[in-house]
Amino acid sequence: MAEEFVLKDKYNIDDLVAIIKVLRAPGGCPWDREQTHESIKKNFIEETYEVVEAINKQSTDMLREELGDVLLQIVLHSEMESENGNFTFDDVANDIVQKLVVRHPHVFGEVVANNTAEALNSWDAVKLKTKGQKNQTESMLSVPRELPALMRAQKIQHKAAKIGFDWDNVGGAVDKLYEEIDELKTAMEQGKRLDIEDEFGDVLFSCVNIARFIDVDSEEALTASTDKFMSRFSLVEQMASEQGIDMKSSSIEELDRLWDKAKKIKNSEKSVMED
Repeated sequence: MAEEFVLKDKYNIDDLVAIIKVLRAPGGCPWDREQTHESIKKNFIEETYEVVEAINKQSTDMLREELGDVLLQIVLHSEMESENGNFTFDDVANDIVQKLVVRHPHVFGEVVANNTAEALNSWDAVKLKTKGQKNQTESMLSVPRELPALMRAQKIQHKAAKIGFDWDNVGGAVDKLYEEIDELKTAMEQGKRLDIEDEFGDVLFSCVNIARFIDVDSEEALTASTDKFMSRFSLVEQMASEQGIDMKSSSIEELDRLWDKAKKIKNSEKSVMED
């Protein structure tokens, strides 16, 4: 079957579908033939995060490459189903185009949307109707449990807020956070492991709710804080090495001194960059 694939200078989506068929056919690639949805599902997640990395790095070349890797995953999964007689890549493309037409009645129909908010309201209304969702609980259940936890929590909270299940202002969300922290402290004092985990989850959920109120993406905020910690820790480690300090045997006071110094240096660098 490989001889049927025509090598050329420029390929398109039809060629991608064709080469995947070749790779999974008898006489193709043993690895490709062995793959299943389950065996490569983590690859799909990894490739998606690499697209995000390319966007964050503002690298056009990297984005082009990583989008190709994601497209490869889509074609692979589609081909597996095509082999079982269920659907093809063309079916996948057809379904998403049809969905976009149906969910944009303000473009392809009679509905009027004069701004982004009205367009989103139109989208949500059609989505509820086409998915057969009778209430917000069913809409919440449609949010994949497999999403990163912070992202899922923020989406669920947003859906609850749409029907008025929300604080009047961010102050209520902040007070709720303090309440959850007190409950976590109580659970820790009692030493009940399951209660501690439960209350800690409530603290995180409350933090995400505050993020939603102040229009902060909780996933991106935590990623940025983790990056900040790593940057400061790297400087602490460097200073400790230069000063002959063994971090493992140092007191917390000594390490805190280095941390404060690293924090001041990094904050100073940030101020210079912002200026």
